Amino acid sequence: MNEIRTVCVYCGSSVGSNPRFVETARTFGRQLAENGIQLVYGGGAIGLMGSVAQAVLDHGGTVTGIIPGFLSTKEIALERVQELIVTADMHERKRLMFERSDAFVALPGGVGTLEELVEQMTWQQLGRHTKPILIANIDGFWDPLLGLLGHMRETGFIRSHLPVELLQADQVDDILPKLRAAALARADDTGRAAAISQRF
Repeated sequence: MNEIRTVCVYCGSSVGSNPRFVETARTFGRQLAENGIQLVYGGGAIGLMGSVAQAVLDHGGTVTGIIPGFLSTKEIALERVQELIVTADMHERKRLMFERSDAFVALPGGVGTLEELVEQMTWQQLGRHTKPILIANIDGFWDPLLGLLGHMRETGFIRSHLPVELLQADQVDDILPKLRAAALARADDTGRAAAISQRF
């Protein structure tokens, strides 16, 4: 896989306290649409989830929303997407999001965002996929996680033969270039994007 056609975005169902978070979500949604890249996301109309999806749609892009039935009311399923999939549970939702995506981006979010991100990191570490995973570290939002991963490595719980490769972008304009470079590096087997990823 050397082309990014679909990107799964994990992010909060609230907008958070920093205006840059929602600004980033909207800008990234526009960039996805302008580059002809389909968004796969959690299906909600509120928070950062809604912001990124609405921006993709507002700029002529394509969106697939995947939401469990029990969250359709709480997170207000976004009906204007081209494809809305209602799943039986969270497990099915996450499986479909994985299967339909070429890469994963974590914008700021809460426990659910963290859980989805860590699951993809775990699967990558265990060799179940090689799809790029990127955190949008807007205003240092993910710094505590990066510190924890470094601590896990230093204390021997992330072993050198099972590293975690996590791309990091501090600016929204760097997200797509880093994903594309990582995908190309994996396809060419030239060091698994070591120049732009952080290994733990």
